[in-house]
Amino acid sequence: MLDSLDTPLRLALVAEDPLARGALSRALSDQGGEGLTLAAAGTLAELESARTEPPDVVLWDVGLRLTGAEGRLEAPDLGAPVLALVPEEAAAELALGAGARGVLFRDAAPGALVAALRAVAQGLAVFEPTLSPVRVAPRASAPPTPPEALTPREREVLALLAEGLSNKAIADRLAISEHTAKFHVNAVLAKLGVQRRTEAVVRAARLGLVTL
Repeated sequence: MLDSLDTPLRLALVAEDPLARGALSRALSDQGGEGLTLAAAGTLAELESARTEPPDVVLWDVGLRLTGAEGRLEAPDLGAPVLALVPEEAAAELALGAGARGVLFRDAAPGALVAALRAVAQGLAVFEPTLSPVRVAPRASAPPTPPEALTPREREVLALLAEGLSNKAIADRLAISEHTAKFHVNAVLAKLGVQRRTEAVVRAARLGLVTL
């Protein structure tokens, strides 16, 4: 999570469409100047193999077509909050359900996009102003059940997940091997009953285990 608006922003851009990826990269680089470091790729796997530092925020262009017969989306999991660019309201709802922290339409102005990215990186939720409130309102659900108790080490790992650190960065911070860090991360996810790191942080915040 960024400390302030003046902190340099490490941005990961995931966009399958090469034309959209190129246009977004140019617009963000021009708008962000020296305060933004950008890594872009068409897929999550390509980005993970190319990046050297964990990002502060992920910009995810969902494209124009929804995946799967029923229309499903899966947010890229890089251990950082995700801002999704969507073509329509239906995709916005799916992106939020997939774990995105915020959504804007794909034609958002560069200045608004950079401001939204910084807000999401600081732990805020950002929504396209013209979206229907029904689309972005939290769905009613049963009170969350308390998770299985975390060990002291798992609580340390959870706190570092909330900072958006990768497994390698967690290992370096705790002076343990990356393999051990991954083991603890998986244990945290299992005890919180989630599959992705971003979901773990959100659930932990709701349970009062971390502060965003």
